[in-house]
Amino acid sequence: MSITRLLIANRGEIACRIVRACRDRGIESVAVFSDADRDALHTRMADQAVGLGGTTAADSYLRIDRLLDAARESGADAIHPGYGFLSERSAFAAAVVDAGLTFVGPPADVIGRMGSKTEARALAETAGVPVVPGGVAPAQDDKTLAALAASVGFPALIKASAGGGGKGMRIVRHAGEALDGIGAARREARAAFGDGTLYVERLIEESRHVEIQVLADTHGNAVHLFERDCSVQRRHQKIIEESPSPAIGPAVRERMGQAAVALAKASQYVNAGTIEFLVEGEGDAARFYFLEMNTRLQVEHPVTEAVTGVDLVQAQLDIAEGEALPWTQNAIAQRGHAIECRIYAEAPEQGFLPQAGRILYWHPPSGPGVRVDSGVETGTEVTVHYDPLLAKLIVTGATREAAIRRALRALEEFVVLGVRTNITFLANVLRSETFAAGRVHTRWVDTAMESLAAPPPAELAAAAAQAARALRQDGSSGPHGAAGADAWRDLTGWRL
Repeated sequence: MSITRLLIANRGEIACRIVRACRDRGIESVAVFSDADRDALHTRMADQAVGLGGTTAADSYLRIDRLLDAARESGADAIHPGYGFLSERSAFAAAVVDAGLTFVGPPADVIGRMGSKTEARALAETAGVPVVPGGVAPAQDDKTLAALAASVGFPALIKASAGGGGKGMRIVRHAGEALDGIGAARREARAAFGDGTLYVERLIEESRHVEIQVLADTHGNAVHLFERDCSVQRRHQKIIEESPSPAIGPAVRERMGQAAVALAKASQYVNAGTIEFLVEGEGDAARFYFLEMNTRLQVEHPVTEAVTGVDLVQAQLDIAEGEALPWTQNAIAQRGHAIECRIYAEAPEQGFLPQAGRILYWHPPSGPGVRVDSGVETGTEVTVHYDPLLAKLIVTGATREAAIRRALRALEEFVVLGVRTNITFLANVLRSETFAAGRVHTRWVDTAMESLAAPPPAELAAAAAQAARALRQDGSSGPHGAAGADAWRDLTGWRL
């Protein structure tokens, strides 16, 4: 069954990414947009664009009825959910299939089963995959959960069964904190996911977050595409991802890949998914534990594409059309090193406060080994209604050291005016001795924030000069011209 017209139930950079994939294979693309996104880049890139109405996500991109109406209006025969929004809602996948459309993702029952962290944990244990010590309480009242936390041992982690992104999660370091932590986690989980179900795990201090990309088709075949290390996080949100992981050895890499495939097969998974693990230790002495499964395409999927050469969106579409995987496990290999940096509209020096406003000038870097996936351009209005992710910078190098140097070069060339971004912060992370040595863990950024968030004075000066050039009405920049100007030559009244 061939897809001829694909509706993309998303926005921003992932919508643009999928539009390009459609063009590559001759599929017509249909974008959807809220009132706030009427002039967004993804609406102009697609072959068609259908308005959903509303401004907030709840009134637009999360409205299953409006998305299905848009599919009928545009004549789409398939829907790709992207990531976020409805991508992991089993009700959406079921509604798409019930409407006679192809859902580019796993079956609804698999999304429901693996989307529940407690069910996924139980399935992982059945499949022989190591899990973090902990468990599900026989009852969901606060006292029973507190007793379970005490039996698991402190420090413990209270976690929401539904959702992700660090919401509905609280660290409890002693018995006196248990009831407050459980109450706070439950309230946040209900507000974020409409489900206050909680479970308890032992907190593994200074662990790494390493995930395995899997692909599975409708013919019973499943492969893994190696790992992504996502340990650089701020408050449980990923910032920088890389592959291969600098923390694990080849024997552990092989065992993690085998465990991920075993779980994918045990869950009867279809399409692209990611198995997330917590890792203790380093090299081939490292121990790994199943954390959860993301039943969708990940934000950081380009990292895997860069080191394996596999186009994951094209693979998703192939699988949705009923094709068998074209590779065996032995045919997939890692080559070189890749790093992804997430560019956000936020102010690190103000507690990472999300930013809004019009992008006055957008100049992403380019060159060998540099890729930028974005959903914005000069003139784009960044609103407060959605996630502040502007773009993803992906670089490759023959070695990890070469990839770090290339990422720093690319970040230095990345110019965004009109809204503040975390670009300098990302460069500070990459320059740090801890990152260079590969000794990061999931709480490292939070503990080192004071040194990482401070912008170097020289970079502030260069940015100021670039802003002055870009905003000159006559478009000139002194004797050098706008295109080839040197920020330092234009800088006046500044001494380093």
